[in-house]
Amino acid sequence: MYGKEKTMSKIKPSAFVLGLTAMSVPVMAQADGAHWGYSGETGPDNWGKLDAGYAACETGKSQSPIDLASFVEADLDPIAFAYKPGTTEILNNGHTVQINYAAGSTITVGGRTFELKHFHFHAPSENTINGKHFPLESHLMHADKEGNLAVVAVMFEMGRNNALLSPLWMKMPDKAGDRNALPKTYDVSAMLPSDRDYYRFDGSLTMPPCSEGVRWFVIKQPAIASKPQIDRFTKVMGHPNNRPVQSLNSREVLK
Repeated sequence: MYGKEKTMSKIKPSAFVLGLTAMSVPVMAQADGAHWGYSGETGPDNWGKLDAGYAACETGKSQSPIDLASFVEADLDPIAFAYKPGTTEILNNGHTVQINYAAGSTITVGGRTFELKHFHFHAPSENTINGKHFPLESHLMHADKEGNLAVVAVMFEMGRNNALLSPLWMKMPDKAGDRNALPKTYDVSAMLPSDRDYYRFDGSLTMPPCSEGVRWFVIKQPAIASKPQIDRFTKVMGHPNNRPVQSLNSREVLK
């Protein structure tokens, strides 16, 4: 349901910069923190112990991802998408495949405007809806001028080829640490479903440093990707790259 967005806490600019840098460094071991992964001693259960900068991964009370359930009816403003072609490069940082985006594409919601910085992927999905995992999830990472973060999360169901993934996947680096320039600029709108009604909650980054104060907008209608497209991503990753769902604690999931 659309209407006015509920107020949420802010993320400190320094935490935003750290989080964005951590996701942008194209190597397995992060330049600004301890090496982390998705299994074993460096897996999600131990992230908070690996580095003092990752403490929120263990002690935070508003962590992401979550299971979206027990929804609360609310008046939520529609998201005004103002995207234009802006893809610049695709990189494999060992934790995800990320597509960087040129300045100038934004969303506006609740009177705030956030600029799209990049988008990346997780398989299977990190967030679940009523306990259901999806085979793929994309996070479109945005920031406003004060450094506040907003994530538009898009789930994927298996079906036909996704129009945007087809050309992007042709340039996907197989090796962690590699990046490729994109010979053509694409519009991320081509990846999104037509219905952009959403669920809303307050959360965190889903990778170290797990900084909190992040606005999450989870699009209700899944996008579509083909089995070969999903398999291509999972093969390149070589392992599931989803953080387990975290406790909701006192938060609400609005719809």
